[in-house]
Amino acid sequence: MEPEKPQMEDEITKKPSKKEAAKEERRRKKEALAAASAAAVSAVTIDESDPLSSNYRDIELNDLQSKSITGRKWTEVGSIIPELKDQVILTRGRVHTIRPVSKKMAFVVVRERGFTVQCVLNVKPELVSLQMVKFATSLSKESIVDIEGSVSIPAKPITGCTQQQVEVQISKLYCVNRAMPTLPINIEDAARSEVEIEQALEKGEQLVRVNQDTRLNFRILDIRTPANQGIFRIQCQVENIFRQFLLSEGFVGIHTPKLIGGSSEGGSAVFRLDYKGQPACLAQSPQLHKQMAICGDFGRVFEIGPVFRAEDSFTHRHLCEFTGLDAEMEIKEHYSEVMDIVGRLFVAMFDSLNEICKKELEAIGRQYPFEPLKYLRKTLRLTFAEGVQMLKEAGVEVDPLGDLNTESERKLGQLVAEKYGTEFYILHKYPLAVRPFYTMPCHDNPSYSNSFDVFIRGEEIISGAQRVHVPELLEKRAGECGIDVKTISTYVDSFRYGAPPHGGFGVGLERVVMLFCALNNIRKTSLFPRDPQRIAP
Repeated sequence: MEPEKPQMEDEITKKPSKKEAAKEERRRKKEALAAASAAAVSAVTIDESDPLSSNYRDIELNDLQSKSITGRKWTEVGSIIPELKDQVILTRGRVHTIRPVSKKMAFVVVRERGFTVQCVLNVKPELVSLQMVKFATSLSKESIVDIEGSVSIPAKPITGCTQQQVEVQISKLYCVNRAMPTLPINIEDAARSEVEIEQALEKGEQLVRVNQDTRLNFRILDIRTPANQGIFRIQCQVENIFRQFLLSEGFVGIHTPKLIGGSSEGGSAVFRLDYKGQPACLAQSPQLHKQMAICGDFGRVFEIGPVFRAEDSFTHRHLCEFTGLDAEMEIKEHYSEVMDIVGRLFVAMFDSLNEICKKELEAIGRQYPFEPLKYLRKTLRLTFAEGVQMLKEAGVEVDPLGDLNTESERKLGQLVAEKYGTEFYILHKYPLAVRPFYTMPCHDNPSYSNSFDVFIRGEEIISGAQRVHVPELLEKRAGECGIDVKTISTYVDSFRYGAPPHGGFGVGLERVVMLFCALNNIRKTSLFPRDPQRIAP
């Protein structure tokens, strides 16, 4: 199988023409002027002669050092709703945008965790002064502010905010922390969808497109966008649902070591290091230790933790470090028992995400439009041979004893969706040659195995199988896969003391979120991604 070619979002930049270069120079000068202006305005000092000066100011550090507990009630931006009309509320958020209307009036849009509300500052006797409006317009974007004011209902919905049916009439405004006047990336630019950019181009307008590398270089700013706030809140829910479902099924949460003496998966794609004079590596999975936990009579176990792969995979779906969701369980009769758990787990997960993450999914969809995932109440299962036959009938030749490449997986996903109406399915009984050494061979054909993969939208997210629990067969399989048995001796020995038949599966958290939300790159679902070229921030 040929290695996948790098899939980069950044467009190849051509040498700009003289016209484009001049335009770029004008843009730079404009930004420099704006920065200088912002820096000058930010130097606004409070006019102590203003009788209303106590209603606005930069909060001093001394007051931010946990000086006192006031007991004040805070209202989150996302909770400012029409039912609070005429009530005075106190909220904290970031300055998203500032729009001066005149010397006497300005609009300040405040953002908190992806939610935005428009706040109005209007000169009023004994409440808001001219100096207070000037102070507000001096604030830089992304500064953190405390706002006190009454909730009002605008004549028309505020379409540019998430809280469209309300406004806050500011009476007090305090700056908690100022952001630098000019930021490396603008949050509005980072939150813009490709659809908006293309529509602007059709009108002859040019909007800023923030490329992937720039986003990742300034990830702290990038993750403030509504879509990213939604992505990582959904990721949290995926982890939570995984844990709660398995706990309800009698699984026990465990934590296994990430420093190990030998490879956990076989092959050379491991991060090697010196461990107090001994050779060691970072675990490619908790596979060996979760099996040992089964031999220790836990019956059913799961783990959520980091996984390390040293592969030089420059693709849209591979990382060198990701969060693994792993499970292992005793098998009474058949490895289909493991597939039963997988099917019910993910149907429950998809149902829960669609129900409790509606706002987050909407936020993601605004920037990255996608169709909801199609899945069946009872998860579809096909054998590897059946999948190969479907591809063959569609004119795609696949080695019946080989693995599926990325293109074949996508094509099969398309065929399955058309025939069965689902984008989530299980493909099982894979060829033994393409599975790890600890995979149990099939009872009626040793060329195949008691293993399975699970797919979402034509991409693999889960690998699972019945494991070899007989030490002699395990040593034989390890040798065939080029693994030095001495490096896994404690693992093999754990099966010499009596081991039950068992099986399990592993799934990447980031990949689940990426495919559920139909995102085009796994780096979007990794908070601070680690790939072959990135180890910062």
